[in-house]
Amino acid sequence: MAETKTRPTGASVDAYLASRAGPEQLKDCRTLIALCRRVTKQPPKMWGPSIVGFGSYSYRYESGHAGESCLVGFAVRGRELVVYLSAESPGQVELLARLGKHRMGKACLYVKRLADLDLGVLEALVAASVADVRRRYPGTADA
Repeated sequence: MAETKTRPTGASVDAYLASRAGPEQLKDCRTLIALCRRVTKQPPKMWGPSIVGFGSYSYRYESGHAGESCLVGFAVRGRELVVYLSAESPGQVELLARLGKHRMGKACLYVKRLADLDLGVLEALVAASVADVRRRYPGTADA
């Protein structure tokens, strides 16, 4: 079975952000760090070479595949920021409708800049996602 490549590393979050983010993105990244830290009560850590993650949880799928992931995270992807979160419940879908200018993939929220969003709604989405992960994976120990 393939091994998960995205794991916590000892790499510097600040060095990653300095190498990838322009001035406006860097300001947005600092805002995301504060928001995610507030919700998870965990410091930012690099997960793999390009994800700033907060907390962690262990999972095991019915297929037997198991691994570890961050509760919530984000990355700088060119001109966009990608926030990794779960937003599948009806309440989360309603929050997405009020969020502002974004697009949503399966577990990826793509935004060009935080100024286009309602940050209170974003924080509620992140909190709901973290609560959902903790509910689905009750043995979660934030690390």
